[in-house]
Amino acid sequence: MPREQRVEAIRAALEAALAPSWLEIEDESHRHAGHAGARDGRGHFRVDVVSEAFAGLNAIARHRAVYAAVGGLMDTDIHALAIKARTPAEAG
Repeated sequence: MPREQRVEAIRAALEAALAPSWLEIEDESHRHAGHAGARDGRGHFRVDVVSEAFAGLNAIARHRAVYAAVGGLMDTDIHALAIKARTPAEAG
């Protein structure tokens, strides 16, 4: 899948599962060229997501919620995912 489509697939999955009030996705794959994990064509991404769905969850549970949202993309399109997950109150 082309890079732009990967970002949009990640966006769609996170929006559907978490209804974020803020979502930023950065494709960092270019920073990992030559990295062993990048050889299979999957990408490296950074997400900053603000959602009320994270209320009452610790950091591990928030990350699990993000991973659950992107689901199968971890097997096909995402090699690495850096996550910043906050509630609206934490985002200020």
